[in-house]
Amino acid sequence: MLNSEFAGIGGDDTDFYPVALRPEIDRINDLVYSNVNNGVYRCGFARSQSAYEAAYDALFATLDELEARLGRQRYLVGRQITEADWRLFPTLVRFDVAYFSLFKCNKRRIADYPNLSGYMRDLYRVPGVAATVKPRYYVINYWSIKRVNPTGIIPKGTPVDYTLAHDRARLDAVAVAEA
Repeated sequence: MLNSEFAGIGGDDTDFYPVALRPEIDRINDLVYSNVNNGVYRCGFARSQSAYEAAYDALFATLDELEARLGRQRYLVGRQITEADWRLFPTLVRFDVAYFSLFKCNKRRIADYPNLSGYMRDLYRVPGVAATVKPRYYVINYWSIKRVNPTGIIPKGTPVDYTLAHDRARLDAVAVAEA
């Protein structure tokens, strides 16, 4: 909807859902939604050990797959930002400050994945995006959920720096050389 319904009104007609890439975008979106976006919640709100472990295993298998994919290309579906990238981004920016510890997604932080963390910082630098990312609010809001944090104690720190350098543009040069 946001890709086409407001075309010509907002002054930016960037196409995040190009027709030629739609099958791959849809495949990645399904994987990311099921195992990452929803996966962190399935871990955090699991009602049994087996449900938690299944969600945890699927989450980290998918993060490992995305890490490998992003080692070969700059964005999830190749050389341009698509809807698939924007679907993953919110979970990535919240992961280390909330999901890692509070939702028991503690195998690895996004900071421990070189490609995923660089990719996250690359997307963060897209004009207008940084202003929408509020890590301290993520800490406060997620840690205020009584069901997962019954004591209500809010961690004092916010252990993330989205402004660190990334080296994602190097993958553009690799893609051009391979073409």
